[in-house]
Amino acid sequence: MKRRAHFRAFFGYRSFLACLALAGLLAVASLSSASAQLEFHFQYGRLVNPFSGDIRGTPIVTIQHASPWRLGDSFFFLDYLDDGMDDGFNDRTFYGEWYPTLSLGKLANRKIGVGRLRDIGFIAGVNLETDANVLKYLPGVRFSWDVPGFYFVNTDFMMIVDANRGTERGGAPSTDNGFGADINWGAGFSIGSQWFRFSGHAECGGAVTNELGEEVKGWILAQPQLAWDASRLAGGDGNKLFVGVEYLYWRNKLGTSANDNVLQLLVIWAL
Repeated sequence: MKRRAHFRAFFGYRSFLACLALAGLLAVASLSSASAQLEFHFQYGRLVNPFSGDIRGTPIVTIQHASPWRLGDSFFFLDYLDDGMDDGFNDRTFYGEWYPTLSLGKLANRKIGVGRLRDIGFIAGVNLETDANVLKYLPGVRFSWDVPGFYFVNTDFMMIVDANRGTERGGAPSTDNGFGADINWGAGFSIGSQWFRFSGHAECGGAVTNELGEEVKGWILAQPQLAWDASRLAGGDGNKLFVGVEYLYWRNKLGTSANDNVLQLLVIWAL
C-alpha cells in the first residue's frame, strides 16, 4: 500500500513495460474524460534504507492518474526511485499501485449510505515492485464520506494477499496474508489570491510472518501533501503547476524497526 514499499525484477523488464503500457492506456483514457486527472510528481528527501540504516537523498518521479468510470473509479501511480547506491535497495527501481473500485451507489443508481456516508464500494487493489519480486493483491471495501471543504474522503479496509515469488525465485521472502486500513483525502483552499491543495493518505497494517519464520512488523505510513498553485502567477487558469512539501512518516518501514520522519520537496505538473 502507498504507499512506497520500495524493493529487482518482478518478471524483470516485462513487468515494467506492462506498467508503462497501463500508464499509457490510462493517460489516453484521461483525454476522453473531463473529470479525469493525469499528474507528474517530483519529490526529493533524505530517506532511510531500513535494511542498512543508511540515509540518502532520494529523488522520486511519479506518474499518477485518477478517473471515474461508469460504475466506479480508478487510481493508479507508478514511482521511479534511485538513491544513488548499488546496495539492492532503491536502485533505479519502479513501484506501482492500482486501485479500481466498484461503487454500490453507481450500481444501484441511488445514494448508498446515511448521513455523512456518501457511498460504499469494493476495491480490487494491486501492488507491484521491480526490485524484489513484490506482488500483492488488496481486495477490500471503501466507505466514501461527505466532508465539508474536501473533494473526497475515503476510508478503505483491505486484505493484503501476498503473491511474492519468494526467496527461491530470488525475491523478497513471501509472507502470510494480512490486513490493512487507509484513509485518503483531497481538498483545496485559498489564502487571499493564492490557491493551495491539501491531499494525501495515512495507512496502517498488521504484523505478519515471512517464509523464514521471522516477524514482519506492523507499520504506520502517512504522506500528507501541501502544495501552492504556482501556475496562477502569470495570470493563467491555474491547476497546472504546484510547488510544496510532502511530510513522510513511516513507522516500522517495510516491516523493520527503522523509521522515516522527513519533509520532502514536492513539485506537481497536472495535465
